[in-house]
Amino acid sequence: MDVFQWPLGVATYRNFPVVEASWSMLHNERPYLCNFLGTIYKNSSREALLNILKQDGIDKLCWVSVREQWQPQETNESLKNYQEALLQSDLTLCPAGVNTECYRIYEACSWGSVPVVEDVMTAGGCGNTSAHPRAPLQLLKSMGAPFIFVKNWEELPAVLEKEKTIILQEKIQRRKMLLHWYQHFKTELKMRFTNILESSFLMNNKG
Repeated sequence: MDVFQWPLGVATYRNFPVVEASWSMLHNERPYLCNFLGTIYKNSSREALLNILKQDGIDKLCWVSVREQWQPQETNESLKNYQEALLQSDLTLCPAGVNTECYRIYEACSWGSVPVVEDVMTAGGCGNTSAHPRAPLQLLKSMGAPFIFVKNWEELPAVLEKEKTIILQEKIQRRKMLLHWYQHFKTELKMRFTNILESSFLMNNKG
């Protein structure tokens, strides 16, 4: 049996919008190095991330807002704050939650904020790194996602130190590359899905 992998995408059920790139999104200086707005689960890597952000005042350089309990729906205010954080940050921290893949990855791409993705397997039977070297996030890696992948959040201070040395012109080019990649990614996946549906139905009809 063939399995077609489809990306999670943005959280449309929480009213995340279709974002149109603007001149200011691409060219303006962003006041925050990174952002993380989300739920902190007990004894999770998100706790470790929060502790690292508090070290040496790193959290002063980033837009950080956390809660202890997951909320299935955003308020108008929380959705506005979240989108503003994506727009005003060069990087978006994407720690694993219940799964490695999360909506935040694709929502960050929508606003030209480079995802910093925790590249670890979560519990479950979806694969393992010994059998599948690209796992997890195999689809994104196979399509050359221009993200920053980290195995441990202890790598974050070095990532942010490097980020401080990048001039605005380089960040503008990086944003353009990210948005171009994301558009290509969506178009390519749509074409693949359409082709699979057409070939499957054609084969069934011929049968």
